[in-house]
Amino acid sequence: MVTMLALALATPALVTNPSQLNFVILVLMIAQAGVAWNILGGYAGQVSLGHAAFYGIGAYTSTKLLLAFGVSPWLGMLAGGAVAVAFALVIGWPCFRLKGHYFAMATIAIAEILQIVVTNSDWLGGAVGLSLPLAERGWWGFVFNKSRVPYYYIILGLLLLTLAVSRLIEKSFLGYYFRAIKDDPDAARSVGIDLKRYKLVAIAASSFLTALGGTFYAQKELFIDPGSTLATSLSIKIALVTILGGVGSLGGPVIGAIILTVIEETTRAAFGGTGRGTDLVIYALLIIVVAVFYPGGVSAWWRGLERRWLEPKMIPRMPDHEVLP
Repeated sequence: MVTMLALALATPALVTNPSQLNFVILVLMIAQAGVAWNILGGYAGQVSLGHAAFYGIGAYTSTKLLLAFGVSPWLGMLAGGAVAVAFALVIGWPCFRLKGHYFAMATIAIAEILQIVVTNSDWLGGAVGLSLPLAERGWWGFVFNKSRVPYYYIILGLLLLTLAVSRLIEKSFLGYYFRAIKDDPDAARSVGIDLKRYKLVAIAASSFLTALGGTFYAQKELFIDPGSTLATSLSIKIALVTILGGVGSLGGPVIGAIILTVIEETTRAAFGGTGRGTDLVIYALLIIVVAVFYPGGVSAWWRGLERRWLEPKMIPRMPDHEVLP
């Protein structure tokens, strides 16, 4: 763990090419969103396919506060997280009455409705979107034009924060409650666990952390629109990185983010516009393979290999020779 952290901190010194560093930033961005999704979809077992709503709320809240009132994006980030939590609690209260694929369908519908509302809102830029000031403003202003390195360390910090929160939840009573709700809701209810209350806790934590990532996206790109921050494809991608890497595991979303981002960028470089959608086909094939052969994801497959390598090989005992009389 310490070695991996040291390597992560030293990455900007090792990766000096701006495009390569930007690739690493993209990996960390989707990994952070995947780890946040995992709190609700992995630990609590509530599969959401509308997390782009929280991502977009974070992006739009911080951007409007900056453009309208000059509020620092750092404060806007916290405000976006608070708005996302409020929105999550409002939609979670009725939606958690649904189970399984009905809940997933409801989250897709809510995210689509939010996207339509923003697209038709002139105050939020409509379909054209919103542009942020391009001038270099340093750390407090959250705009860096001379180097991508500050963006790298910020998203690395957000990822580590999200991992730390997930770890605390995993090892606390919340983690046990979430897993009980996921594995057997009726049994969890029978021992006194308030299912709706703890589902709301899960979606609140997940939405807040997802919104932080949305603000980072806005500040990195300096432009947002409904298609980039509220699209259903983004919601699905956030869920896919966790499903591929390993649902319910701490490092699974990070592994899934690396794999999917490599596929996405490789197909984009190889095929350009003519191969649009190729990455989605590969995603689908990977998910089929994982679902059939490795339901626990790539991380579970890797742990299985580690156990095989590390377990001591049993040396067969030679049979005793019979002593002839």
